[in-house]
Amino acid sequence: MAAFKFYNTLTRTVQDFVPREEGKVTMYTCGPTVYHYAHIGNIRTYIMQDVLIKSLMYAGYDVKRVMNITDVGHLSSDADTGEDKMLAGAKREHKSVMEIAKYYTDAFFKDFDAVGNKRPDVVEPATNCIPEFINMVEVLLKKGYAYEAGGNVYFDTSKLDDYYVFSSDIEKEQLQVGVRDDVEEDTNKKNKTDFVLWFTKSKFEEQALKWDSPWGVGYPGWHIECSCISMKHLGEYIDIHCGGVDNIFPHHTNEIAQSESFLGHEWCKYWFHSNHLNDKSGKMSKSKGAVLTVSVLKEKGYDPLVYRFFCLQSHYRKPLEFSYEALDNVTGAFNKLIKKIADLKEEGNVDEAVVKKFEDDFRNAVSDDLNTSMAITLLYDVLKADTSDATKLYLVKSFDKVLSLDLLGHAAASKEEKEVDPELEAYVLDAIERRAQAKKAKDFATADAIRDELLQKGVEIKDTREGVKWQII
Repeated sequence: MAAFKFYNTLTRTVQDFVPREEGKVTMYTCGPTVYHYAHIGNIRTYIMQDVLIKSLMYAGYDVKRVMNITDVGHLSSDADTGEDKMLAGAKREHKSVMEIAKYYTDAFFKDFDAVGNKRPDVVEPATNCIPEFINMVEVLLKKGYAYEAGGNVYFDTSKLDDYYVFSSDIEKEQLQVGVRDDVEEDTNKKNKTDFVLWFTKSKFEEQALKWDSPWGVGYPGWHIECSCISMKHLGEYIDIHCGGVDNIFPHHTNEIAQSESFLGHEWCKYWFHSNHLNDKSGKMSKSKGAVLTVSVLKEKGYDPLVYRFFCLQSHYRKPLEFSYEALDNVTGAFNKLIKKIADLKEEGNVDEAVVKKFEDDFRNAVSDDLNTSMAITLLYDVLKADTSDATKLYLVKSFDKVLSLDLLGHAAASKEEKEVDPELEAYVLDAIERRAQAKKAKDFATADAIRDELLQKGVEIKDTREGVKWQII
């Protein structure tokens, strides 16, 4: 097994990774709250988790990954105040909570897949695990780590030797921000840092999803689902827990508090967090209005894998600023890269010594706190190397096990475009020009007729930021 290290948020250092069972990795990643679309900042987090998984696999590990789907219990403030996000989504769209959950879960995975991510081995909605949540609450009450107040059940953080496990200064600062942002103060709490394990109707009379429990009809708090879903599928220990930096406090802090109090031992040794994607106005968020998604980028003519390429050129622990200008530049670089790969001939023998050297260098790069920019530099080094095209193609395929940019697929498509019949190409370009003139003259009927004419000949056209693109279908 190759040496592997990454930044562990729990110890605040880049650490050598040593799983509990040699060669095997158990991983839990926080999934989406499916009340709205996942924006491209959310998707950046999942891209970097995907790179972590594939890098571990490239280093020789067998990885089992579990992800939750939050379809109940996540309030509009992470500090247990405000309205349930799922209920708010249902009201906004005049649908049932489960209709909202199904629609946005499907939308999430459409974008998740489009950027080359490998789906988790297990995906579990919170609503599937109510018995597990109730059991954990019962045990925490029995052990004295929880209390009932105002009809709800709370975790008592004063029972812990150290609640602020990730770094007291950071967590206390974020707690103060959370207090200032709170919609209302929960007077049932003994301590400001206490959090809800189970809500009853005393919180929301109109809650759509609710279940019988020993404390009355109600529903789980947000934090408990990850602990229980992880234990259900991965047991009492996990090697790596992943999320965005915004999950560190209070969500992951609370997960550790309840999990280790329930189990009586350390739960997870390594914590992996990706930093924010920003735009010029600051961190991307759903509260700013229109949500910029991978699907929206695709509608604008961008290849979702170009967005992945954009993310890979920055380190996962650094904030990354998004702009269309930056994405345009990356699109140009990606197209040039694909052209270089498309120009390779499938000839010559694979030089095993060259392959070993480059694969070792690539493995070392991704095993060193996911140095994806170095991994991409090595890809360019391969294309410039004094070796056979067969060797280069072999290495492109090998590196793409982690990069997941469909490099050979794009190259093959690029070759097909080159081999288009010249007469057909001339006809299509003329039709595109005629359509442009019709649109300019606001003769949209003629423009639509030209599009239909091309479709009948097996040619699809798309309006993109870079102009009209066409392909044979």
